[in-house]
Amino acid sequence: MKPELRKIILALIFPLFLLFILYVVRFLESGMGWDFTHWGIYPRTLKGIFGIFSHPLVHASWKHLFANSLPLLFLTWCLYYFYRDLGSLILIFVWVIGGLFTFIIGQPGWHIGASGLIYSLAFFLFFSGFIRQHIPLIAVSLLITFLYGGLIWNMFPTFAAENTSWEGHLSGALAGIIAAILFKNKGPQKKDPFKDENEEEDNNNDIEEIENNQEDNK
Repeated sequence: MKPELRKIILALIFPLFLLFILYVVRFLESGMGWDFTHWGIYPRTLKGIFGIFSHPLVHASWKHLFANSLPLLFLTWCLYYFYRDLGSLILIFVWVIGGLFTFIIGQPGWHIGASGLIYSLAFFLFFSGFIRQHIPLIAVSLLITFLYGGLIWNMFPTFAAENTSWEGHLSGALAGIIAAILFKNKGPQKKDPFKDENEEEDNNNDIEEIENNQEDNK
C-alpha cells in the first residue's frame, strides 16, 4: 500500500469509530425508547456537569445526527490527517473546553449534539493553518471557509435558528481558537526555505575539512 493512501486510511479510523458511537447511541434511544438527553449540558447546575464530557454523543433526532455526520467526519479526518500525533490530544482539549464554556455561558436547558465540536474543529483547523503559515494547512483553511463559512452566523442569538444552542457553537469556536494558539509550536510547521541550502553548505564544509585533513596527513 502506498504511504499516502495508508495515511489517508489511518486518519479515517477514529473519525469513523466516533461516528459509529454516535449512531449506536441514537439507535438505542430510538429503538429502545430510551432518552439520553440528561447526558447533555445543563448550564451551571450539578446535574449538568457530566454533560461537559458526554454532550456531543447525544442528538435530539435522526435528522439532527445526519446534519452533523458529514461535517464531523470530514473535520475529524482533517485533524488526524494533518495532526496525526496530536489529533487525540487536540480533540479531547476542544471537546472538554468547549463543553466547559457552554456550561458557563449557556442558557437554562439541555445542550446536546456534536455541533459544538464541529465548530471547535473548524476554527482550530482554520486558525492553525494561518498561524503556522504552512501551505497545505492554509489550503485546508480556505477549503473550510468555502464549505463552512456560513457557520459563523449560528454563533449569535440574533441569527441562530430556534432551538439551536448558539452558546455551544460560540463555545466550540472559542475552544478551537485557543487550541490553535496553544498548540501552534507542535505538529506541522512552515518549511524553512533556507534549510536545504544551509544543510548543503554544512556538508560542503565538512567535505572540505576532510580533504584538508587528508592533505595534512600526506
